[in-house]
Amino acid sequence: MFTNFLAYKLERQGSKLVEIDRWFPSSKLCSNCFYQVDEMPLDVREWICPHCGTHHDRDGNAATNIRAEGIRMLKADGSAVSAVGGEVRPKMGRKSHLRHSPMSTEAPSAYAVG
Repeated sequence: MFTNFLAYKLERQGSKLVEIDRWFPSSKLCSNCFYQVDEMPLDVREWICPHCGTHHDRDGNAATNIRAEGIRMLKADGSAVSAVGGEVRPKMGRKSHLRHSPMSTEAPSAYAVG
């Protein structure tokens, strides 16, 4: 139901929702060399790729992979790609008590959901 609502809202503003396959291995796929780990229990929050040695935060790596897969799907569909986004998590420190204004007023043309 949420994805239907989100797709509706995005369509109204001229954007498109891209749904990533539920079983896409976003957490187990190295975003650097695309090596896929066979098994990864849920309690493993960080891992090092045995192929290229890149250190990954599980959630940050999954977010990177979901975004890349959404862009790949849009390109394969022939859609114009304009994925807008920043860091998944703040680098360090506490949340700011200041109000932040958006960096860009341009609406993104597509979103990836995984």
